[in-house]
Amino acid sequence: MSRREEMNSNAEINALLGRGSKFEGKLTFEGTVRIEGTFSGEIHTKDTLVIGQGADVKAQIHAGTVIVSGGRVTGNIHAQQTIELEREAKVRGDLHTPSLEIEKGVIFEGSCKMENLTQQPKGQTAPPPGRQP
Repeated sequence: MSRREEMNSNAEINALLGRGSKFEGKLTFEGTVRIEGTFSGEIHTKDTLVIGQGADVKAQIHAGTVIVSGGRVTGNIHAQQTIELEREAKVRGDLHTPSLEIEKGVIFEGSCKMENLTQQPKGQTAPPPGRQP
């Protein structure tokens, strides 16, 4: 089962910006939000953002999980957990995430930096795998 099918069948969507809807500004939310319309601005959440088929998003995105399933995104995406770009997604911008999945058929223009976004205090580094500090 793909993540899209899982989102449609199991997850509860807290809000939906449907096709034909337009919103400009700053969006902050908890839970799962799905955008299928036009959005311009900033998006902030620790939870899940789904950008659906037909969506046109021009935004700086900071989220826990971002799933782009066929929509178009212009702007940088910062995800604390994962970014999933599903087929027919079009993304123009930089991606910052510890986990990235890109399906065949995605159009992606930009750079990608994969690292754990939870910062360690300055001057401290993580111990090598298998060693305790």
